[in-house]
Amino acid sequence: MPAPARRPRLLVLASTFPAHPDDGVPAFVLDLARQQALEFDTAVLTPRVPGAPRSEVVDGVRVVRFPYFPRRFEDLADGAILDNLKERRTRLLQVPALLAAQYAAVRRAVRSFRPDVVHAHWTIPQALVATLAAPGVPLVVTTHGGDVYALRAAPLVRLKRRVLGRAAHVTTVNGEMREQLTAWGVPEQRSSVVPMGVDLEPARAARARTERRPGRVVAVGRLVEKKGFGNLLEALRGLDDPAWELVVVGDGPYRARLEEQAAGLPVTFTGQRGKTEVLDTLASAQVVALPSVPAANGDQEGLPVTLLEAAEVGAAIVASDLPGIRDVVEDDVSGQLVTPGDVPALREALRRALTDDTARARWQDGATRAATAFSGDRIGERYRAVLRDALR
Repeated sequence: MPAPARRPRLLVLASTFPAHPDDGVPAFVLDLARQQALEFDTAVLTPRVPGAPRSEVVDGVRVVRFPYFPRRFEDLADGAILDNLKERRTRLLQVPALLAAQYAAVRRAVRSFRPDVVHAHWTIPQALVATLAAPGVPLVVTTHGGDVYALRAAPLVRLKRRVLGRAAHVTTVNGEMREQLTAWGVPEQRSSVVPMGVDLEPARAARARTERRPGRVVAVGRLVEKKGFGNLLEALRGLDDPAWELVVVGDGPYRARLEEQAAGLPVTFTGQRGKTEVLDTLASAQVVALPSVPAANGDQEGLPVTLLEAAEVGAAIVASDLPGIRDVVEDDVSGQLVTPGDVPALREALRRALTDDTARARWQDGATRAATAFSGDRIGERYRAVLRDALR
């Protein structure tokens, strides 16, 4: 009997990755890697973060975390790199160390694991390092937002164009970002819009077991400029009727200023929470708000996974009218869209979501239907197809 054919080997590179499966760090890379492991022998290479094992196997996915700086000061990749640099500029000292350590780690992985294809999340640093450290291995790059919208200095744009131009395929999470890739010279036949997916079953379970709280508004995300939570607080401060409460789930460099801005308001900051608790909090909401805005450095949302989870738990969604968000939310069909940064419009949208029972029910049903297109199974198959094409 012939031996079974060897499965192709996939090396995934990422810089945002949970230390533990339910620690509250965005897990879209892990969720997608689980789907990729259905067809590929999959290993993830990511920077070390506090409290995480150096190596482990999670649902068939091998995870290796490499050190890049003295442990006492090593925090550049603990969260979002761009936001961490903005919070404390001295972290720039860790950037060359991270690049060098990632290069060495990828070289070791190429020798020992012998991947047939590399999937790099974010153009810089992962795709850049893969281009240098694994030049003979087909490369698929996924851009998520900050690596397209931010890092706009001319030398960085030239660098991104070179890296993306050498990739076998480039995926991105919304159509506007794909247009930018095309403007940078990526051929249309080598790019596609494939967003991150979400496992819908945990969201459905949270919806079934959680009682919705009238008047509760929930906002989930890292407390950084592009999330627009300051505008949300300003909008709610002027909303005297109906009664409301706001629960903010997440942590980040803007927490202190947001807590100060929320003084005297019925606002609870929970800090970062695990995925199960986040889903329960979303399911308890009458309204989920995503008041995102473009940050000063150009960074903005690609397509937030929280939006998909909010849709599946059946909350009424009030969100900013940005490219990735409008791929899920159709105004007055599956939620309400407002101009980013328009506080009065945001206030009126929140008022309507809290008081108009008929419209709220329509938005909830529309959002739940929209979420099915982003299920982890469907998105996983689309990414596996991209990887198969890259191998050919």
